Amino acid sequence: MLKLPQVSLIALSGIGYQTGKNIKALQSSCNQIEFGAVKYIQDGKIDSISKWNYEVFYNLGDYVQTEFALLIHSNGFVVNPECWKDEWLKYDYCGSPFPLPQDDYSYRDINGIIQRVGNSVGLRSKKLMQLPKKLGLKWQKFHGWDNEDGAYSVNYRHIFEENGCKFMPFQEALYFGREHELPENQHIDKTFVFHNYLGRNAMYTDRTL
Repeated sequence: MLKLPQVSLIALSGIGYQTGKNIKALQSSCNQIEFGAVKYIQDGKIDSISKWNYEVFYNLGDYVQTEFALLIHSNGFVVNPECWKDEWLKYDYCGSPFPLPQDDYSYRDINGIIQRVGNSVGLRSKKLMQLPKKLGLKWQKFHGWDNEDGAYSVNYRHIFEENGCKFMPFQEALYFGREHELPENQHIDKTFVFHNYLGRNAMYTDRTL
């Protein structure tokens, strides 16, 4: 049994939104792992994906008493606990790799650098989660999107790094999680987490359905 006392496993949704699938995702993620806490938060204010992103960005840390939180979804959670690496705890944000953009703006930070590690299903430090409110970061759309993972890992990344936060490198992210099939992850059979039932991730469909 893997013991992660410094990590809270958490899922957040609106009232009644995919409740059963979220609970199954939490249960599946606890297979062979003992977390410091396991929480399913149903927030009555959440009635859209935009409000969900807002709540995660500003308020998720309020529910967490441990040093880290592993945020999962009904379609993204832990599937291979044996892939865990303790060294991931030296990062403040761990997530699956992004694909290379097909335009001239996606995944580019304030300096125009393409950031390829993000994804909402992932590990975050409480330090990182507390910063949006502490610093008064503005909630806004970037290129028409208001995704919390994009705000953390791309658009406001420079601010988090200025405040001492470390983001998982791309080569480590390949083993942490998979959302998209990429040229760089074709040789990797197993990842710790997944997100969305794309490509090889289709094998996990029966975990929550």
